[in-house]
Amino acid sequence: MPERELTVGVGAGGLATADMVLNIGPQHPATHGVLRLRVTLDGERIKSAEPIVGYMHRGAEKLFEVRDYRQIMVLANRHDWLSAFSNEIGVALVVERMLGMDVPERATWTRTLLAELNRVLNHLMFLGSYPLELGAITPIFYSFREREDLQNVMEEISGGRMHYMFGRVGGLRDDLPVGWLGRVSETIALVRRRMPDLESLLIGNEILRSRTHGVGVLDAKTIAAYGITGPIARASGVDVDLRRDQPYLNYAELFAPGGPGRVVTRTDGDCLARLEVLLEQVHVSLDIAQACVDRIGALPAGPVNVKLPKVLKVPEGSDYLATENPLGFNGYYLVSRGDKTPWRLKLRSASFNNIQVLSELLPGALLADMVAILGSTFFVVGDIDK
Repeated sequence: MPERELTVGVGAGGLATADMVLNIGPQHPATHGVLRLRVTLDGERIKSAEPIVGYMHRGAEKLFEVRDYRQIMVLANRHDWLSAFSNEIGVALVVERMLGMDVPERATWTRTLLAELNRVLNHLMFLGSYPLELGAITPIFYSFREREDLQNVMEEISGGRMHYMFGRVGGLRDDLPVGWLGRVSETIALVRRRMPDLESLLIGNEILRSRTHGVGVLDAKTIAAYGITGPIARASGVDVDLRRDQPYLNYAELFAPGGPGRVVTRTDGDCLARLEVLLEQVHVSLDIAQACVDRIGALPAGPVNVKLPKVLKVPEGSDYLATENPLGFNGYYLVSRGDKTPWRLKLRSASFNNIQVLSELLPGALLADMVAILGSTFFVVGDIDK
């Protein structure tokens, strides 16, 4: 049961009023994990909200300092467990840039493909779980049906279902299995063909629309003040996407005029707009993934990694690189003193900013709308308490 405190004061006309302080979490069905919200209520309306984090602190950044550059991949893989491959690639890219290493073209296109498939898997999870929090159980069965088909091709290439550990400094762990590209194409076509089933349960649902339209509106000024990125920012009309604006991997070509890449935005900035951005982004990522499959199929056979020395040391210096992870910007600040372990590797994760904005977003809202707003900020607790 949530803890409750009462603060009694005297209101206008000498009438006694009472504010209730409600602790939601740190373990509660509404909080996606070990997150605590300290909410002050005036009747049914929220007066203030304080997100309290740290219950799941993983200490990953400190652990980076005592593991070599091959070993830190397994730690970076896990802070956002719905975006594991994207996390791997960010670490690999910043290390490779400091080494001045050129990765084989075949590996770069495959990395791009896997990053987009991972983006679809991430979005499908939220597209299924968000309606569940609002009381609709059916959509999650449809979203997990699509996830299973995509998980199958990811598992075939990597052996893992969530923590793929397929990326390496210098490329990829292995070459592609025989016939794998064809199976990816078939899966993309299958998911694309069945997506209208899920869409009709979401956008076509009058109850979901009434619970989300005009609720939890975020303006562009607040987005900038809190450093919000990714789908949440784009749902408020902030047209920013690092795949287009600061391209890495092969995104410069994919987001060029006439390419399959495009930035999905909305202007309403409410819970519904954030859901719509995720939904449309699934289609864009499937288009990008198919373009990658076609491109890889046309490449000649070749290596997918660079042979590394037995002891890998990064030259002394520092570098910062950011990627467009499924939940927003993921930044990697690497400081090296020329050793085989990082002196410091700081992660800038998207979920931390996404959750902090709740202190601005929840006040003034009804308690009944709290879960709708909380679920639409799209975060993973491990990404907050990294």
